Amino acid sequence: MSDAGGTSFDVVVIGAGAVGENAAGYAAQAGLSVAMVEAELVGGECSYWACMPSKALLRTGHAVAAVRRLPGTTATFDPQAVLDRRDTFTHDWDDASQVEWAEGAGITLLRGHARITGEKEVTVDGGDVLTARHAVVVCTGSTPVTPPVEGIDTVRTWTSRDATSAKEVPARLGVLGGGVVGCELAQAYQRLGSQVVLVQHGSSLLASMEPFAGERVAAALREEGVDLRLDASLDSVAPADDAVTMSVGGEEITVDALLVATGRRPHTADVGLDAVGLEPGTTLEVDDAGRVQGVDGGWLFAAGDVTGRAPLTHQGKYAARIVGTVIGAVAAGEPVDPAPWSEHAATADHVAVPQVVFTDPEVASVGRTEAQAREAGLDIRVVDIPIAVGGSSLQADGYDGAARMIVDEARGVLVGVTFVGQDVAEMVHAATVAVVGEVPLHRLWHAVPAYPTMSEVWLRLLEAYRGP
Repeated sequence: MSDAGGTSFDVVVIGAGAVGENAAGYAAQAGLSVAMVEAELVGGECSYWACMPSKALLRTGHAVAAVRRLPGTTATFDPQAVLDRRDTFTHDWDDASQVEWAEGAGITLLRGHARITGEKEVTVDGGDVLTARHAVVVCTGSTPVTPPVEGIDTVRTWTSRDATSAKEVPARLGVLGGGVVGCELAQAYQRLGSQVVLVQHGSSLLASMEPFAGERVAAALREEGVDLRLDASLDSVAPADDAVTMSVGGEEITVDALLVATGRRPHTADVGLDAVGLEPGTTLEVDDAGRVQGVDGGWLFAAGDVTGRAPLTHQGKYAARIVGTVIGAVAAGEPVDPAPWSEHAATADHVAVPQVVFTDPEVASVGRTEAQAREAGLDIRVVDIPIAVGGSSLQADGYDGAARMIVDEARGVLVGVTFVGQDVAEMVHAATVAVVGEVPLHRLWHAVPAYPTMSEVWLRLLEAYRGP
């Protein structure tokens, strides 16, 4: 509990999204008093504007497409019902259930904007001044980046928040950016009834992933009617009554809404970094225990997107669990083990980050791509096969998928795996276990996949590696 004045705690967490909740929860489980400060909704971006609502928007279209790939079947859906179902996942943007969890965990929740104002000191909206006996943890996430496009400040654009919370489906949707957000929401809205044009400055989609992943997603979007413009630039935008006119390579395209999905940056501009000698708006560099570098005393921690390490909800939660555990150990006078793969080191951030792009086909990957492995100087072998097993043929007629594994030849272990195809997302955890566990391939050979499932692709990958 806090002291009698209610302003002194063992730990103060700034940001009550999924990452902040985990840091606060693990610190509380260690027996520490915890205050958590949130300016918006408890549960944060993932719960209300990102992971959950975006996947709800995608799921029905994917299910209908999967049904249509089976003979003798037909399926349709009501776009409004999809929006209504989306609202159930966001609880109509009401965070009462998340607040109830925090209170049940013994966490003191404060509403308002928090700034660091001194060593182990946090001020909330210029009012309450909180002091932390052991640690302050920054978990404020990230914010969208707006590119320097002529006229962009003269029109109302969508961020991902607008796209995932929209009450109506626009007849025409422009999407700027071919990363995960751009691809997922382009497909979601095309299937919901929009005519979508996606403009990507680069020559490929999903540029940070294996090239074949972006190629297959691009082919799927085109097949569904998305007007995909690669190697294109959005030169300018201008208002057109209630619409927006985009100038793309000299061609004018009018859309009813324009989604800007050109990346995000750490949300650190207004959390008081200057009070501890750091530059506002910058990425918070942390060690594997989550301690912010450049701040004396080791009392300032950070986790999630603000660190720039692995800007994914699940990785942020992983780092937050480690931060909470480390703070608990320090408070108890116990040693912190910095060794890789200890409970005090976020080692997976470096070598075993899983990710799923929930397009159709899905892209599921973990670890290094071929390019990243070669850049790291590893002696690798790349194994590519189609996903063509009994399980995939049952999943859909004409199933078309691909799998790649990257093998570190010196150690005989996997360092990267990528699957592309319908319903591959649930296979990525097996790959993650193999990469994290550094399971030798000769041992992995004895992990027999159940028949007939798509997991049989593991047997085919290993057979291809071993050769005839």
